[in-house]
Amino acid sequence: MATTKKRPEPLRRRKPNESRTANPTVGFVSLGCPKALVDSERILTQLRAEGYDISPSYEGADVVIVNTCGFIDAAVQESLEAIGEALEENGRVIVTGCLGAKGGIVEKTHPRVLAVTGPHALEEVMAAVHSQLPRPHDPFTDLVPPGGIKLTPRHYAYLKISEGCNHRCTFCIIPALRGDLVSRSSGEVMREAEALVASGVKELLIVSQDTSAYGVDLKFRTGFWGGRPLKTRLRELAAALGGLGVWVRLHYVYPYPHVDEVVALMAEGRVLPYLDVPFQHSSRRILRLMKRPASGEDNLARIRAWRAACPDITIRSTFIAGFPGETETEFQELLDFLEQAQLDRVGCFAYSPVEGAPANELPDPVPAEVREERRARLMQLQEKISAQRLARKVGSSIRVLVDAVTPQGALGRSAGDAPDIDGLVHIEGGASLMPGDFAEVKVLRSDTHDLWARCISARTRAAALYVEGT
Repeated sequence: MATTKKRPEPLRRRKPNESRTANPTVGFVSLGCPKALVDSERILTQLRAEGYDISPSYEGADVVIVNTCGFIDAAVQESLEAIGEALEENGRVIVTGCLGAKGGIVEKTHPRVLAVTGPHALEEVMAAVHSQLPRPHDPFTDLVPPGGIKLTPRHYAYLKISEGCNHRCTFCIIPALRGDLVSRSSGEVMREAEALVASGVKELLIVSQDTSAYGVDLKFRTGFWGGRPLKTRLRELAAALGGLGVWVRLHYVYPYPHVDEVVALMAEGRVLPYLDVPFQHSSRRILRLMKRPASGEDNLARIRAWRAACPDITIRSTFIAGFPGETETEFQELLDFLEQAQLDRVGCFAYSPVEGAPANELPDPVPAEVREERRARLMQLQEKISAQRLARKVGSSIRVLVDAVTPQGALGRSAGDAPDIDGLVHIEGGASLMPGDFAEVKVLRSDTHDLWARCISARTRAAALYVEGT
């Protein structure tokens, strides 16, 4: 789960003087989490590989694909509205993504859609496109850049290492939508990573539903990359990715004991000292009701061990407030956990009864107003913790990756900041910087989420991947 989600800009209406291309043209609307975004990128890559053009407008498209999210009620509504908008503006719409796997809701709400598929369904989507638009004759593969079509800025990209999940958390329907864990081979992942780096990517954001479980379904079998054996296991994959000379950031890591091996790589500077760990709660009883993996772990002890091994590590997490049956005492236990854990970044959701989730049948549901009140109390506490932890960085020199440059200066992210969900570093004296540059900056001040800094020096290569606290 992510703490924020930005809806992409909708396809715009075609300008009066905008000409149409000779090739069949597809419009695309992508919603949902980074894993869904990777699905969109693969579909777009295949479309371009086959010679289809991609339209920036509804009117310029022969057909529109909408990649949907179906996790919580707000996401379902957003997806249905996006489909309706595409039907109104264009009329020829193919729907894919998680909402397509939710029992015919798309067809019932929008019976005019041409086809509906579930998530990670590249072949089905392409078959639907082929049925509506003849495949262009003799497409040239050089229409596609080395890293494929990306919806992220050129200097960072999400790299999905597996699909699905073997867990059955009671608040979640992801396994019903995306199936059980299916890991990609280590060689396949590394070849994609190499292509992304060759295309100019400076930061790889590793995503899956359960990154810690990578390779479990394959029994950690040995794959091959560049003629060398490489085990399909998180520690070995992270080490190999860390040798590509770019930032490597791990998301959705469950607190299993073997994660300690990856933290050791962080201490060595081979991957970013950053862990995105969805703890969800601290009460053992609530975690058992959630059926969370690693619910028996002493997470406070694990956090202390990680920080002892890698003092500069940034730990972000997400929590659910107001889970069915949660008492005020158990919620206070969660607040006490946050006080002791001193996590760097935290997001919190008020429990949302997702259709089809087993948690909806649990006794003693928490009233909606209490759920929201607890969420607000948790975030108020975390804002204080976040401000205190960021204040420690004032006066230090850190490395940042530049995301944008404005007349007022540059915006970047430190090793502790993932795009869209974490903070920013506002850089003074960065007019000569370009997006994708690395810069050394001195931190001048901080607030609850962001840092303000002065540029000391800049370089366009990652070179020394991580420097903090100098």
